[in-house]
Amino acid sequence: MNRTIASIAPSASLKITSLAKKLAGEAKSICSFAAGEPDFDTPQHIKTAAEQALQGGETKYTPAAGLMKLRAAIAAKLAADNRVEYEPEQILVSNGAKHSLFNIFMTLCETGDEVIIPAPYWLSYPEMVRIAGAEPVFVHCTEDHDLKLTPELLSRHITEKTRALVLNSPSNPIGVVYGEDELRTLVEIAVEHGIWVISDEIYEKLIYDGMRHVSPAGFSAEAYACTITVNGFSKAYAMTGWRLGYFAAPREVVKAASALQSHSTSGPNTFAQFGAIAALEGGEDCIAEMAAAFDERRAYLYDRLTSMAGVTCVKPRGAFYMLPNISSLGLDSVTFAERLLDEYGVAVVPGIAFGAPDNIRLSYACGMDNIREGMDRLEKFLAGL
Repeated sequence: MNRTIASIAPSASLKITSLAKKLAGEAKSICSFAAGEPDFDTPQHIKTAAEQALQGGETKYTPAAGLMKLRAAIAAKLAADNRVEYEPEQILVSNGAKHSLFNIFMTLCETGDEVIIPAPYWLSYPEMVRIAGAEPVFVHCTEDHDLKLTPELLSRHITEKTRALVLNSPSNPIGVVYGEDELRTLVEIAVEHGIWVISDEIYEKLIYDGMRHVSPAGFSAEAYACTITVNGFSKAYAMTGWRLGYFAAPREVVKAASALQSHSTSGPNTFAQFGAIAALEGGEDCIAEMAAAFDERRAYLYDRLTSMAGVTCVKPRGAFYMLPNISSLGLDSVTFAERLLDEYGVAVVPGIAFGAPDNIRLSYACGMDNIREGMDRLEKFLAGL
């Protein structure tokens, strides 16, 4: 087999989620905090649009880069929400934001390149970089700075081999949100060194405590020229299974990535794209309802976790994850997660998968009953250590 592919580590979050579902199917009581998937159904107006497209015969191939009408709707969204102007031809629609990122790394990276990834990080970034032939360079961020990348840390890790910097705000697995001044400083350093900024903004609609999302591509003409803006429909619209994401970038990047996609998957699912158009044009009341529920869960989960002896946690300001530190409890993250699931039926993801071996990740994209029961079980588990 191809040695690079054979060395890929399977997604730890998907592995734990599958195991939790398997145990639940065996009639075992499981409280799962593993999946990064909203527990809400896709809003009805989106499903209706896809159903109408399906019944109307929209079942054929679309252009490899996606329906022009959808790309135009995305361009309008980026102008209105993110204050960044893109032409539809500068947008590529793919089979999920994960696929968009894969296309980007394959398009930008060559053997010997380095891609800077702040740690903790979403677990698929480094594997994608390696598949593209480049090397991930991890910058380990500390709780002293809320697990955020600082300008000093970034500058220290840039070399002549650096091709790109990955920024994820709001982030998975931490939930941190970078302020505008913080992002501007980081992007200015990237511009100065002539490296790409890959801005993963998939959680942009899920922000709390009055914070505001900012897109780096809008900072300046120089930032615009070196930034690739990644987003999708999975998180904000509870459309995980629809597999639709996109990125916006300079034309030459989109042209090359579109050619790559034409030889791999072709265009995304046709009638799902009509659902995405309805999502963008149907208002954001549905998003506000979900975000309010996530915020309530966030407050409860944070209070419960930080009241437990030996547990510390950076308070998330976005997304729907927490990454508590359990290093003082005497177990590594893998052993901790295995025992917690085996002994108390609580599924969490070991932090080592995110470059955080002292932590575990919990998703609060699940119901309050699950969260309350899971925290009760976690307390009992900790009491027995």
